[in-house]
Parts: sequence; structure tokens; C-alpha cells
Amino acid sequence: MIMSPNSAFLNFWWTDKARDSFLSYVPTEDLASLRLACHDFGSRAAPFLFEEISISFRSTTFTKQSRMAALERIGHHVKTFHFNMPHSSETFLPPLIDPLTGEEVSFDYEPYTRTTKDSTSRLSIPSYGSWEMTDLLVKQYPPLFHSAANVPAFIRTFSSLKNLKHLKISCPGQEQSHRYRRSIVDYALISLRIAVERSQLSSLNTLSLLDIHPASTLYLNPSMGFGALPNSMRRWRQIRRLIVRMDAIPLDASTSQDHLKHLQCYINNFTSSLRHFDFRWQGDRAPYPISLHSEEALKKASPSLACPMTYALPHKPLRFPRLRNLRTENTIANASQIASFITRHHRAVRHTKRLKLKFDDAHLRTGTWIEALEPLTRISGSDSWKSSSEESAEDSIEEFMDVPIMFTPVDVKQEELNRIWDDHMRTRTSKPCYSGVSGLQKASARTKELLFGTEEHMRKLFSSTVFGWR
Repeated sequence: MIMSPNSAFLNFWWTDKARDSFLSYVPTEDLASLRLACHDFGSRAAPFLFEEISISFRSTTFTKQSRMAALERIGHHVKTFHFNMPHSSETFLPPLIDPLTGEEVSFDYEPYTRTTKDSTSRLSIPSYGSWEMTDLLVKQYPPLFHSAANVPAFIRTFSSLKNLKHLKISCPGQEQSHRYRRSIVDYALISLRIAVERSQLSSLNTLSLLDIHPASTLYLNPSMGFGALPNSMRRWRQIRRLIVRMDAIPLDASTSQDHLKHLQCYINNFTSSLRHFDFRWQGDRAPYPISLHSEEALKKASPSLACPMTYALPHKPLRFPRLRNLRTENTIANASQIASFITRHHRAVRHTKRLKLKFDDAHLRTGTWIEALEPLTRISGSDSWKSSSEESAEDSIEEFMDVPIMFTPVDVKQEELNRIWDDHMRTRTSKPCYSGVSGLQKASARTKELLFGTEEHMRKLFSSTVFGWR
């Protein structure tokens, strides 16, 4: 690099803004090849090449020494980390069976979180409570389970990602019949949550839960999850943007109340710091996630035998004092639920006018949208929000119309053309006439296709006529 005779290239390369702007547009494959050219190219391209990494969790993902050593070298460049672990037959856990009696053995999981470099002290403590249970799990559960429950390995991994800003978690593919069965994916989520809480991730501000199952909120909950500590909430209060894509919870199921309660409790952990919230149900429509406290399904739930006293306590509504943008999709709610949410956030609407609401593919069980959004008029004192919503609705509508098109012969006088046009317009009494340049500009591309047909059709039309066309 220093021996390069091209001074213009050297001036460009040593200009930080110009070089970084160029490297941000270079494809990933070319960045990998660029790192092989020389040491300086490698050090400059590394932050852009490793800015976002994605892993699919396997039994040796966080335990292979060479891979972990490489992650420690490049971990400070990572800004976005995508953890992917789909549900499959490999993640299914069968019941534990006592080899002597043949009876099912209950397993009370308590995460082993002690991190030590001394292998002798690590082997002196059982990983799963007792030596008998540890021996039973080693013999009957696959290596993927033990890797998912290896909390120290997860902590070591996330400790290398010191500049992490965006964490993505994806766990697709769970069958609906397995929603009340704990799988290896759930143990991995527990380890991941503990690792995030006990690592120095001061830049983390965005969390994306993509294609997750309903029970995942129980294992990701820092306030009531496995291995939670009093200071576990500190790391999650950094989250400013939360994106959730969750499998729909059917309301007609008798066991759906538990999942809805876990979801409300999980969202409640981010209410004090959240600024952007994007939620979408995957599959069928499901309840409005912000107003779960007023759902009739939760009010009619049967009392819990474990906590009969707490069952009678009403669910508290969610309040987001710093919320700026809220987007929900594929939801079903009452007009009163949406109106109540807007009323609870009247300060954001009245004083700063900073709250932006977006409802995509939403369905109202009772009431109308005028009733649901009526608090906006009462709080702001004007109907200005209606004009903005109508403009956005008009932009999303595609207009179709019939556009008259005539081909002009070359050797015909203008007076004759005017007479033909007047006769044509008098005969069009059954169809409305659209005039004006604005109407023609709004004609869609589909109208052009219907009028002209295919290229071969137009070629035959022009070749068979006796006039010359221009």
C-alpha cells in the first residue's frame, strides 16, 4: 500500500469519509476478497464486512475453540447479530424416563451461569442440579440440548460483541400442537437472554423478534424468566425500537390466555423506554397487543390453582410515555380499546403531537373507526388528522379508467378529423367521458396493456391497414 505510485488513489484511500462511503457500497463477496490484498485493506474493510452477521445455532456453534477465537477478533465490528434456530425434529425433547422404573421423571431446570476457566471446579458442580439428573440428561438428550443450556458459552459469545446495536432472534416452524411443550429452542432462548443481561452491551437499542412462537415471551422475560436477577431489567431498558413477528394465538383455544398474559407482561418491560413499536401477528388475526388487559378472553379465564389470590387482580393497562411510532398489523380489536389507548397517551397527542399510529389490516369487532379515533379530535382540538389519513388512503388506491385512443391518418385534413371526433363523442352516451390531463396521467399501466394487447397483435394491425400511421 505504501509503495503504490498512484498518488490520487492514496489521497482517496486516506480520506476517511470518501473511503468509508466507497466501502459501504462494496458487495460482501468483494469485501472478503479485498481483505486478502494487504493488511491495510483488510483492516479498513473489516468493519463493513462484519457489520452484520447471522448464525444458525448448532451443537458446536458457541463451543468450537477456533470459531470463538475468530469471533473475539472481529466481534467489536459487529453491529447487528441475527440468532436463528428453527423448530424441527432435532429440537423436539421427549419425556425423561427413569431407566429402572420406566416412569417419567420431572425436570426442574435451573440455569448454570457460573463462568470459570478452571476445568476442575467446573466438573465439581453438576450442571443440572444433581449428579443423577445430569447423568440422565446426558444419556437421553442430544448434544444440541446441552449446547443450548450452556449459558457460559453464550455469555462468552455476547461478551465479544461489545458494540452490538441490533439483536435479531428468529425461531420459526413451531407446530401448534407443540406450543405447551418445552423444546431445545426454549432453552437456547433462556441462555441467550441471560447472556445479554450479563454482558457489557451499552450500545444495544434495537430488538427484533422475527417468526417467534407465543411461548418465547416467557423465556425471554427478564422479570420472571429462568435465571433472572434483580438487575436483569437494566440491559433491556436500553431498547428503543422493538419489532415483533409472532405466530397468531387463537382466541377460541382454552389455553390461549396464558400466552396472552405472558405477551402483555413481556411488553410491559419496555414501556418506560420504548420509542418505536412494530407488531404483527403471523397467520390469523389476533387481539390488539396493546390492549390485552381489556380482552374478554382474559377476564373469563378460569382461576389458577397455583395463584388463586392474584387471579382476581385486574390487569394494568400499558402506558408508553416516550412512544413516537406505533404500528400494528393483522389485529382484531374493539373501537373502545383503541380509543382508550389514545386517551391514555393524551399528552403525546396534545403537547408534542409526536405520536404516530398506523393500523394495517386491522379489523374492528365493535364500533367504527370514527369512534376509535375520536379522542384524537377531542385531545388535539382539530380534525387535521383526518385529512392526512385520507391523503394516505388515496395514495394507496390504484385507479382504473377507460382512456379513448385514436390513431391519426397522415393524409386526412384537420376539419375531417374534428367531424369524426364529434360524431364519436355523440355516440358514447352509455359510457362516461373522462377528460383532462390529470385523468390521463392517473391511468394505470394495466389499461395500456388491455388496449394495445401483445406486440404481435399490434404488428398485424398496422401491417393490414391502408393508411399510413404516425
